[in-house]
Amino acid sequence: MVAVEILDVTQIAPKLKHPTIFRHFDALAGGESFVIDNDHDPKPLYYQLLGERGNIFTWEYLMQGPARWQVKIARLADTPPEETIGAIAAKDMRKAAVFKAKGIDYSCGGNKTLSQATAEAGISEEELKRALTNAEKLPQTASQDFTKWSPQFLADYITNTHHRYIRENIEVICGLTEKVANRHGSQHPELYRLLQSVPHFLQNLLTHISKEENTFFPVIRQIAERKTSVSLPEIYEPGLVKQSAFLLQKEHTIIAEDLAYFRRLTDGFSLPEDACNSYTYLYQKLSELTDDLEQYIHLENNILFPKAIALEHEATT
Repeated sequence: MVAVEILDVTQIAPKLKHPTIFRHFDALAGGESFVIDNDHDPKPLYYQLLGERGNIFTWEYLMQGPARWQVKIARLADTPPEETIGAIAAKDMRKAAVFKAKGIDYSCGGNKTLSQATAEAGISEEELKRALTNAEKLPQTASQDFTKWSPQFLADYITNTHHRYIRENIEVICGLTEKVANRHGSQHPELYRLLQSVPHFLQNLLTHISKEENTFFPVIRQIAERKTSVSLPEIYEPGLVKQSAFLLQKEHTIIAEDLAYFRRLTDGFSLPEDACNSYTYLYQKLSELTDDLEQYIHLENNILFPKAIALEHEATT
């Protein structure tokens, strides 16, 4: 039996832990593995590894606290990777609608395979595959085929559709949250928790989309312009697109977690019997915002970011 290397993460400087683990993983051949030994649950590493390397590894807990945690990380054998739900949704928005109806996160959770997604959702893979096959029979308009759009056109679409929606609705949602909490909070304490979190969430969302418009999207346009006019100066740092996309995806994960918190807090935006018109309108707007942000994150995580990274790679090779 081949001995499996054990990497004691507690002996590595904090800023070097994840880079060291990634170097060990990248050195693995298909089927090989190593074990990380830590003093806390390394679950954040799982999501980072999934985000940066994709669904090419297995994650097996050998020890789960309280003092020590050991996880065996193995690189999958070199076989063609199974298509992810994010890739499936990116190719066909009709299938994205199926994932949404089944309660499957195809935007921030787009790196999962069908089997992984169905296991988490508690449904059978056969049931999901049947629903996806049936979706192919529905009509599909050309406007839904985002995979054929250029990265710069997608960036313009996101700015003029989703970013614009966010800016136009922030004031309304904040005002409704305060009004409804002040009127109904004593009977429904969850409204006070919404008032504590929703305005802060929306302000962070504004910062996020401004970052995209002022930094990320302009670089995409510059790379695309240089592709047709090589005489234009290169005024961006090589690798910036890939690095920025990774950081923006992390922020998307936080956005998705906040949206999930709002849904739990409101029992899926279910109205109580004494809900007034403002109460009803608030929950409608929060539900509408959630739907818009899920679509926005999907377009970026599963379509725009891969296209932009490929464009950057092509421009630097």
